[in-house]
Amino acid sequence: MSEIIKHECGIAMLRLLKPVEYYINKYGSWDYGLQKMYLMMEKQHNRGQDGAGIAGIKLNVRPGNRYIFRQRSNRANSINEIFDLIYHDIERISIPEIRDQRFIKENIPFACDIYLGHVRYGTYGNYNIDNVHPVSRENNWKSKNLVLAGNFNLTNVGEVFGSLIDLGQNPVDFSDTVTILENVGHRLDEENEKIFRHFKEQGYSKKDISPLIEKNLDLATVLSKASRDWDGGYVMAGMVGHGDAFVMRDPAGIRPAFYYIDDEVVVAASERPVIQTVFNIRTDKVIELPPAHALIIKAAGGISIERIREETEHRKCSFERIYFSRGTDKEIYRERKKLGELLTHPVLKAVDYDLDNTVFSYIPNTAESAFYGLIKGVENYLNKLRVDTIIQKGKTLSREELEKIINQRPRVEKIAVKDVKLRTFITEDKSRDDLVGHIYDVTYGVVRRGKDNLVVIDDSIVRGTTLKKSIIRILDRLDPRKIIIVSSSPQLRYPDCYGIDMAKLGDFIAFRAAIELLKESGRASLINNIYEEARTEIKKPPEEIRNLVKEIYKPLCPDEISAKISSMLRTEEIKAEVIIVFQTIEGLHEACPGHTGDWYFTGNYPTPGGNKVANQSFINYIEGINARAY
Repeated sequence: MSEIIKHECGIAMLRLLKPVEYYINKYGSWDYGLQKMYLMMEKQHNRGQDGAGIAGIKLNVRPGNRYIFRQRSNRANSINEIFDLIYHDIERISIPEIRDQRFIKENIPFACDIYLGHVRYGTYGNYNIDNVHPVSRENNWKSKNLVLAGNFNLTNVGEVFGSLIDLGQNPVDFSDTVTILENVGHRLDEENEKIFRHFKEQGYSKKDISPLIEKNLDLATVLSKASRDWDGGYVMAGMVGHGDAFVMRDPAGIRPAFYYIDDEVVVAASERPVIQTVFNIRTDKVIELPPAHALIIKAAGGISIERIREETEHRKCSFERIYFSRGTDKEIYRERKKLGELLTHPVLKAVDYDLDNTVFSYIPNTAESAFYGLIKGVENYLNKLRVDTIIQKGKTLSREELEKIINQRPRVEKIAVKDVKLRTFITEDKSRDDLVGHIYDVTYGVVRRGKDNLVVIDDSIVRGTTLKKSIIRILDRLDPRKIIIVSSSPQLRYPDCYGIDMAKLGDFIAFRAAIELLKESGRASLINNIYEEARTEIKKPPEEIRNLVKEIYKPLCPDEISAKISSMLRTEEIKAEVIIVFQTIEGLHEACPGHTGDWYFTGNYPTPGGNKVANQSFINYIEGINARAY
C-alpha cells in the first residue's frame, strides 16, 4: 500500500514438548526454542514495527528460582533489540557444560519450555513501553500468574472496564490491554478459588492443593466467562505461571490464527507461511484455528481444541488477503492475482483499449501479485483478440500483419522506486509536502511523452495523501497522456474497529468525496439529517443500532465517487488526465471467497459494536472531533 495503514498485531507461541536435552542432541543447541521464536517474530515483522516483546515460562522450577521471563522494546529494530538483550544476559553466565540440563534449567534465563512473542503497531500515540505485549499479572501462586498477548480491538472496552469496577477492582489504566488482562485475570482467580475450596473441603493442606489446582485448572471455562461480553475482533494468547497456555479466536474469525502440532512442538502464529517456513513443513500440516475456539496446552503436555463461544457468521478480514498477510501463502498469492485479473476490463476501458500506447506498472511491492494478475488478464484479452482477428481475416493477412498481431504484448515497466524514508524532524507543512513528493523516484525514458497512458496498480487507496502529494506528481513528470491509478480493493468507506488503524471517517478520501458530491448537488441537508439521527441512534442498545453512514453513500453510485476522487487527487499543476479505478465488491468476493469480512467497504459489520462505532465516527467528523470512535 503506497500509503501505509497500520495493523495490530502478530503473535507467536511455541511449546516445547521434550526436555532440553532432546533438542541439544537432535539440533545441537539448548536454545532451539529461542531461535525458532526469533524467526517467527521476524517473519511477522510486517504486522508491527513499533514494538516487540517475548515472554517465557520454565516448567517444574523449584521454589526460590525465577520461572517467568519477559523482555520488551518500543525502539527501532525492536525484535533485534529484545533478542540482543536476552543473549547479552546469557553470555555473562559461565556455562560449565552446555549439555547439563539441570544447570540450564536453573541458571540460564529464557531457557524456557513455553514462549509467547508479539509484534505490534502503536495506534493513537500509544507507543509507551507499557503498551507493548506480552503484558503480565503477577502473583505468588503460580496458577494465578498470567502473561497475555493479543491481536485485537474491542468496540466495547468501556463496558468491560465498567464490569471490573462493579466487581470492586481498581484497574491502573483505562486501555484495551489492561482491561482484557484484568478481565481474564479475574476469571483465572475465580477458577483458582473454586478448585481451592473443592479440595479444602476434602481435607487437603494448602501446600498439597497448589499442584492440584494446576492440574485441574479449566482454561476453557476461564476464557468462556472472560469473553462473554467482548465485542470485537481478537486472537488472544496467554500463559499461566504453572505452564498451561492458550490461543483463542473471536466467534466471527475476524483476526487470523494458525497452529501446528507434532511430537516435538506445539506452534501458533498469526500467519500460515510463518509456521511453514520456520518449521519447514507442508501447507496442509498447518491448521487454521476455528473461530470461537481455543487451542489449549496443559502444563503436562495435553493438547485440545475447545469451543469457547458460539460461532457467528464467519467474517474473516479481507484486508488480510489484500495487503497485510505475507504473500508467500499459496492461497493469498492466488487471491491477490485474481484481484488484479478482475480489474482487466475496467482498466482496458480507461485506456480506450489502446495497448500499444499504454505502460503497466505497480506501487508498492506488495501490489506485485495483483499486478501479475492484471497482466495475465490483459494477455488473455490479447490472445482472444488474436484468435478473433486471425479467424476473421484469415488468408488475407500479410506476414507483416500476422507478426504484429502475434508479437503484441502488454508493455510492462518498473516505473516507481521508493527512494527515501521521511524524517520526522521536518515539521513545517510546506517543507514536509515537498519531501513527501520525493518518497519515490521514477524511471525515465520508458513512457513516450504526450503519447502513452500509464497504468499503476496499488493495493488500496485509503486517504489519498501519498497519491496526491507524491505519486501522481512524480508520474506526471514522465508526461503521460493519462495516469490510471488502479486499486485492487474497493473504495474504503467505513471505519475499522477490529484491529486496523482506520478509525476516522474524515481520513477516507471516498467518504470526503461523497460529502463533496452531496454538497455540490444541493443535498447538504441530508448530511445534517443523518447527523441528528445518529446522535439518537447511538443511545440505543448496541444490537439495535443501525449504521446510518450508509445513507451518505446511498444516493451516489461507485463511478460517481471514483470520478470525484480522481478530480480531488489531480492538483492544478498536473498535466495528465487522472483516472482512478477501484475493485468492485463483487470482484472482491469472487477473488477471496473465504474472507467475507468487508465492513470497511460495505458498512456490514460483523458485530453490533461496529454500527455504533460507524455512527460515532460520523458524529465526530461533523463536530470536528479528531478522536477514536470507540
